[in-house]
Amino acid sequence: MILIVDSGSTKSDWIAVDNNGNKLLEKIRTKGLNPAILPEKKLKKIIKNNEDLKNNRDNVTHVFFYGAGCGTVKPVETLKGVLQSFFKNAHVEVSEDTMAAVYSCISSPDQAAVVCILGTGSNCSYYDGEKLHQKVISLGYTLMDDASGNYYGKQLIRDYYFNHMPENVKVAFGSKYNMDADYIKYNLYKQPNPNAYLANFAEFMFLHKDSEYTLNLIKNGIRLFAKNMIMQFKDKLNTVPVHFAGSIAFFAQDEIKEVAEEMGFKTGNFVRRPIDGLIPFHTQDL
Repeated sequence: MILIVDSGSTKSDWIAVDNNGNKLLEKIRTKGLNPAILPEKKLKKIIKNNEDLKNNRDNVTHVFFYGAGCGTVKPVETLKGVLQSFFKNAHVEVSEDTMAAVYSCISSPDQAAVVCILGTGSNCSYYDGEKLHQKVISLGYTLMDDASGNYYGKQLIRDYYFNHMPENVKVAFGSKYNMDADYIKYNLYKQPNPNAYLANFAEFMFLHKDSEYTLNLIKNGIRLFAKNMIMQFKDKLNTVPVHFAGSIAFFAQDEIKEVAEEMGFKTGNFVRRPIDGLIPFHTQDL
């Protein structure tokens, strides 16, 4: 049994397949396994609490894990150790989530592209057809993650409290979410995964795209992301497409295309869930 995992900070999707790519179990979902945020004890608990994983742990021969927070050595080592201790018979590989996006977006393994992730967090890399190149190391959601779910959640909450929302939008936002200050601070400072908590608010934008306020909010976030991340690779943009993966990107396709035209880059594919494209990639050589 081969397990392929695509993990953000909010959730992890697991697919179990045989060597021919045939699915062996229904898709498994656990909480997000971000080793840059969660301690080792919490990572172990999330995996152990899933009955499907626990019942099939001895049958697993390979684990291919792609996740947020897996871009630096120490978190990768931590998560790899957790997975190996649980799936004792398995070969385990842990890679950053960008590689899952790359393999799902490109049409052939040697195709060069700029690949962006806009989900709970955000990232951007250049894939030269063989290796991944990043010019900026992510410092996490408090300092970076432009145009991500947690970025937009933070902007929405700020605009609500600073009275920058139109009144009708503010009423709708306050009706949908608990905007009590103590409740918000409790989730941000006392609960795990505050970035995922913030990202939950981003859905509101896509339910209210008829408002000029929300359209401008979406586009301004994308402009910021393009300026800080995509334009790092401006010397490549005349020759390669810019692909996008993640739920924020998928639902903001029109706005991304508008910003791309403004800023002079060409959009490629939009993939909501990269995990499905990883099955043929990991079974073709087994």
